[in-house]
Amino acid sequence: MTDPTFKDRFSALKNLPRFFKLVWQTSPFLTVSTGIIRLVRSAIPVSMLYVGKLIIDGVIHLSGTNGTSHTYLWQLVAIEFALAILSDALGRITTLIDSLLGDLFANHTSVKIMEHAATLDLEQFEDSLFYDKLERARQQTIGRTILLSQVMSQVQDMITMCFLAAGLVVFNPWLILLLFIAVLPAFIGESYFNDKNYSLSRRQTPERRELDYIRYIGASDETAKEVKLFNLSGFLNDRFRQLSMLFFDRYTDRVLGRTLCYENHVDLRTR
Repeated sequence: MTDPTFKDRFSALKNLPRFFKLVWQTSPFLTVSTGIIRLVRSAIPVSMLYVGKLIIDGVIHLSGTNGTSHTYLWQLVAIEFALAILSDALGRITTLIDSLLGDLFANHTSVKIMEHAATLDLEQFEDSLFYDKLERARQQTIGRTILLSQVMSQVQDMITMCFLAAGLVVFNPWLILLLFIAVLPAFIGESYFNDKNYSLSRRQTPERRELDYIRYIGASDETAKEVKLFNLSGFLNDRFRQLSMLFFDRYTDRVLGRTLCYENHVDLRTR
């Protein structure tokens, strides 16, 4: 199985409208709620930066004029704290809504897959390539919960970047170039490792299916008689251990590579 090309990955973006349509069909209320909350959260960082600027200007003004009124300055500090508390509260609410919406979305897509599977012919289930696709779709119904949160977070981050860019245009347009340079390494790193994760997950679908099958027949009342009769317990345990450690080693390599990459990136930025 060959890895998807850049053209294939780029063409996959056309599935986003259908993805959001499924999310909307799952729960219009939760979809609108998370959209509004994320829109508000995306504006909070810029607001906090602006209020922080006003606080610094107020401190400089008071120190230069020997004024005795600090009411305005304390009001700004209170607003800054209120924005921080609001951001944290909205973040917790967003996590709750994403969890609820993700579970509903996983259930909704699972029903869709079962309805589609009921329309298929039996010989299609004997095709290993087709069954890998079906198994990949079944496994990813749970992964779509994480994907939903990630997509929503990325949209929120893009809106935040737009707010920051608009603020930089007002302050100094040249700072947009600095903002672009700052986010470019993180974007390249995320794209690279996400592509590796997807390619690896796609390639190991047959092995993952075998792992689930071994887990089932090794601890099922329906197969217990045959396992004992043919003394298959040792073979099944060794095979399961071999495959599970293979997945663990691959996962460890990905996590270590990603961690080292970001540590080096942070180290370079702090020098």
